[in-house]
Amino acid sequence: MKLSLMSEIAEIIDTLESKIQKLVLKINHLEQKNQALQQEIKISAATLQNHNIAFDTLKKDFESVKMTNSLLGSEEYKRDTKLKINSLIREIDYCIAQLAD
Repeated sequence: MKLSLMSEIAEIIDTLESKIQKLVLKINHLEQKNQALQQEIKISAATLQNHNIAFDTLKKDFESVKMTNSLLGSEEYKRDTKLKINSLIREIDYCIAQLAD
């Protein structure tokens, strides 16, 4: 009876050891996958930042082209240009008024 109880306990311990080893392997695999995903996130964030910078540059270039076209007589952006010039004149007048005080 003691022998069969001992063998059952040994079998349970072996089963537990096997399950623990499988869990450790799974944890290691998940940690590696997590590191790979973290690296992928960093790369994606850097790519997104580069795209945002490029977008901002293109947006500024487009505004410059719009302004140039309106100054060259393009009717499409003439109104925008007039509004911008008026805004700049108001800012200059405000600065002159501040300096005069």
